[in-house]
Amino acid sequence: MHLPYVHRVTKYDPADRDERGHYTGDEDTVSDHGEVEASYLRAVAVFAADSGVDRLAVREPQVSGLARFGAEPPGDGFGLDGLFPGGLAGVHDGAEVPLAIALELVRAMLREDGVWCRLEVEGAFAVHVGWDQYLYIGSSRPCEAALAHTRRSGLFPERLDASPYAFEAEEEEVVQRPADDEFWADVSVEVADDRAGVLEETYADGGSRWHRLTSDTIGAVRAALAPRARLAVWPSLSADVDAVLRTLPADGLVEGVWEDAEGTLHSAVADEEDFPELIARMSGARAAALLSVYAGESVPLCTAVLPDSDGVLRARWRTEPTPGDRDWARRPTRG
Repeated sequence: MHLPYVHRVTKYDPADRDERGHYTGDEDTVSDHGEVEASYLRAVAVFAADSGVDRLAVREPQVSGLARFGAEPPGDGFGLDGLFPGGLAGVHDGAEVPLAIALELVRAMLREDGVWCRLEVEGAFAVHVGWDQYLYIGSSRPCEAALAHTRRSGLFPERLDASPYAFEAEEEEVVQRPADDEFWADVSVEVADDRAGVLEETYADGGSRWHRLTSDTIGAVRAALAPRARLAVWPSLSADVDAVLRTLPADGLVEGVWEDAEGTLHSAVADEEDFPELIARMSGARAAALLSVYAGESVPLCTAVLPDSDGVLRARWRTEPTPGDRDWARRPTRG
């Protein structure tokens, strides 16, 4: 989404930048959790008002997993408790929130609480938070009153051609498969033939849930998925948990997935320092699997992205095509 009026809003005086545009002044690069932070939030509010916006959509949410996004320790629930029904579990692409909640999301991003997203109104408004307290606000309108208010607050709005955090679509190797009726029919066949057994639901980058698939549970699993989630179908977990654990590498990152005694699925990403804890957590499991997190080493059977309730695929994020996805794309009856 490209908007005609984009400004970088910061507490950094342009007079304190060198010839390459790098800031050389004394301002700290983390939020003060006080008046300066409040000025950032007021800037978003007045730009939104000037743009005629009072609700925004959450796009491409991310939460920190093993890797940290920021320098500050994460707040409880990534700063999302009380903002969404169910906290983190209520976050998904396309969720519309009132401006007051959008401002709290901006606050969480400024504080580097471990959550990030784009906040947008298609064709009208966008807010992106970058590193080091860099805020990017885009609008379809000049927002002259908001600019004047922001300058009076002590912040420095600077005009840009575009936000560096605006979504840029990549050239698609394979058409993204939607998780439509055809997809679920294929999953049902894979489950019935014992080729598939678990579903990975990624509701945000860094945030996923795992579901056991049987012919009796597919419908319930489908109904409970987060809107616009990315899905990956995997083979069943192995009941020989000891054999699975013996395949742990000497080092590197792996994701362990296991089913506990109550039938609940869990997952955790670990490196060699965490392997003893991972082994302890998986040892009493009913079934388990170890997946490499490195590209191309562990590949699901197929992937898809959930369309909206009207059948339109509006999610902009994509899955990594698998051989099964490529086979689907070559079907003569597709579309």
